[in-house]
Amino acid sequence: LKTTDNRINPNIRELKKKKVSSKNDNPQVRELPRKSAALFLQYNEHLGPPYHVILDTNFINFSIKNKLDIVKSMTDCLYAKCVPYITDCVLGELEKMGTKFKLALRLIINVDVFAYL
Repeated sequence: LKTTDNRINPNIRELKKKKVSSKNDNPQVRELPRKSAALFLQYNEHLGPPYHVILDTNFINFSIKNKLDIVKSMTDCLYAKCVPYITDCVLGELEKMGTKFKLALRLIINVDVFAYL
């Protein structure tokens, strides 16, 4: 940079600072109505058991890795009856993954608890 460059001229810098500060001197104040703190734990009361749960490939693989029974673990987690659903794309994905996920595919096909979408 040259000493004659406008970017390093102190007078121009001061003018720019004044312009910026004049814009920020009177900021517009916006107020939103305050929400009640009691609404923090509000939830949808129409959701309830039996829960319909769509299983993903990652969920199935995680349960096999950690040696968890899928239906029992879901029931323990949600404290209610669960109906697990498996989509056709999840079955197709498990079939495409080959021998590595053969156990997961066998587990899903042999258990009658699962509903297929």
